[in-house]
Amino acid sequence: MCGIIGVAKHKEAAKVAFLGLYALQHRGEEAAGIASYDGKKVHIIKNRGLIDDAIGERELDELRGSAAIGHCRYSTTGSSNQANIQPFLVTHRNLSFAIAHNGNLTNTAELYQQLEDEGAVFQTTMDSELIVHLLARSRNGDMKKWFLEVLAQLKGAYSLIFLVGDMIVGARDPQGFRPLCLGKLDGNYVLASESCSLDLLRADFVREIEPGEAVFIRGDHLESVKLPHGKDQRKAYCIFENIYFSRPDSDIFGDNVYQVRSRLGAQLAKEFPAKADFVMAIPDSGNYAALGYAKEIQLPLEVGMIRNHYVGRTFIQPTQVLRDFRVRVKLNPIRSVLNGKRVVVVDDSIVRGTTAKSRVDALRRTGAKEIHMRITCPPIKWPCFYGIDFPSKKELIASEKTVKEIADFIGVDSLEYLSLPGLLSVMRGAGDFCHACFSGKYPVDVPTNQSKYLLES
Repeated sequence: MCGIIGVAKHKEAAKVAFLGLYALQHRGEEAAGIASYDGKKVHIIKNRGLIDDAIGERELDELRGSAAIGHCRYSTTGSSNQANIQPFLVTHRNLSFAIAHNGNLTNTAELYQQLEDEGAVFQTTMDSELIVHLLARSRNGDMKKWFLEVLAQLKGAYSLIFLVGDMIVGARDPQGFRPLCLGKLDGNYVLASESCSLDLLRADFVREIEPGEAVFIRGDHLESVKLPHGKDQRKAYCIFENIYFSRPDSDIFGDNVYQVRSRLGAQLAKEFPAKADFVMAIPDSGNYAALGYAKEIQLPLEVGMIRNHYVGRTFIQPTQVLRDFRVRVKLNPIRSVLNGKRVVVVDDSIVRGTTAKSRVDALRRTGAKEIHMRITCPPIKWPCFYGIDFPSKKELIASEKTVKEIADFIGVDSLEYLSLPGLLSVMRGAGDFCHACFSGKYPVDVPTNQSKYLLES
């Protein structure tokens, strides 16, 4: 899961992309970069850290031109190092083009072997670089045919934005795993992972890029093409986008994330009510589900923990050491609220279990009498190969423990998860979602040797 943005025509395109990435920062906190085109050459700056750390004001001034793309990284293929920061830029036959990718390809090993046999030399360990090599080999004078030929070779999850001269190209895989939306700013087009980015830019939301669609944009001119292999394929929107990843003020997959999470909380209360003094959320992704839960069960909603907003999202940190540290400093319980109380704690998910255990320990130390945890999704038992960093079953606590065993491990009085039918019942177009991490039913076949570090072994 990463954040991507493309600005088709603006006198300060890079600065627009920079601001748009601010609204997408929650999608990736490891690194960020921007590439711009000034009519003659592509300028690019990318570094580790949050967008404000990765690109300073002086560097931003160097990103000249009226077209730009940007990326904030959450690594799902390849290590968290400088070489793997996007956008990825190459020059081939005097044409420079850059790519920003959100998602994971599932035919990475196959494409890598094919390209290596043809003499390709790789600079990174990202699946995104494979797309660039395919573009270099397939290049011809017809822009649409050129890109469609390459996109037809890709399998898995991809929302892509390319910078090719002054043209912005956007594409979404036929299943539509990751979101990508289209907006207009001062009459010209903008692409972004989520609509909250358009809101920050005061751009008008036009529509979502359709699954299996590619768009070719110059300024206010847009041409849309359907991928030949994308027709009539089953949609498979990542349901975890609504549960955790996307911002609550975004509209994705034809629905508002805030409203979805509120409905999830209400459905959870119907399935698993609890006797308690009040309901509280694990900030911030549990907030909106807790609202729905409390309203449905008619219990007070209290703020039991205060979040340190100078600490990033713990789940998307690249190592367990960083996750553990950030868990401790991120949330602080309020003793006067919790002491001696029975509480229902609403959270979005339990992945590895260590974060939940640490939070429950903190609530116990603060004096909570009973802790009843309610989770707004089913147990995560299966790895994701489409852009979420839980790539092996051994990292998923629910793949090895029962719900009762998980409850004992994290130290709660009771633990309940929303059922899969209950989850799907509140989604618009329930048949259009990928829920492989809960059910093990993968909409796109994945190879047995798929790994985050596949290209490093």
